[in-house]
Amino acid sequence: MTTAALSTPLSTVERAQRVRLVIFDVDGVLTDARLYYGAQGEMLKAFNTLDGHGIKLLASVGIASAIITGRQSEIVASRAKELGIAHLYQGVHDKTTAFAQLLEVTGLAAGNCAYMGDDWPDLAVMTRVGFAAAPANAHPEVIARAHWVAQAQGGQGAVREMCDTLLRAQHHYDALLASACGI
Repeated sequence: MTTAALSTPLSTVERAQRVRLVIFDVDGVLTDARLYYGAQGEMLKAFNTLDGHGIKLLASVGIASAIITGRQSEIVASRAKELGIAHLYQGVHDKTTAFAQLLEVTGLAAGNCAYMGDDWPDLAVMTRVGFAAAPANAHPEVIARAHWVAQAQGGQGAVREMCDTLLRAQHHYDALLASACGI
């Protein structure tokens, strides 16, 4: 019998407990996947403030965040800066290369990373991380490969839901909530 045959698969909670870095796609995860273009060709994106606060809560307990996205946008750079996301990879066509660079820069193992994606370009990274997550409205092939799926849709609280799940698994949620209540 091999060692692999003796080991049991990790539960979702065990996977969440190991996370030290959360990586997000943008369109369909941090936004609702719709692209708005102005009359001058400028692109607009809407971000959810609940998601942003969840990312800040993760940072407050030492869980870093990163973005890997296929599009290039000053809007995303501004949002990342506002949320304190230091690792931003934009205009990425091969997300696995960006993921490998991110692992090298942070010194983390793939098993200590979470990734939330919604479509096929996210699958190669999702299948490598320790905690793969998807919004409720992700493509069915993404949902089938996720360890955890939000009840909320992308851009409508799915990221916050994942942040809360990680905070609960790592036993930070109750203390953060108590602090927010002034207790």
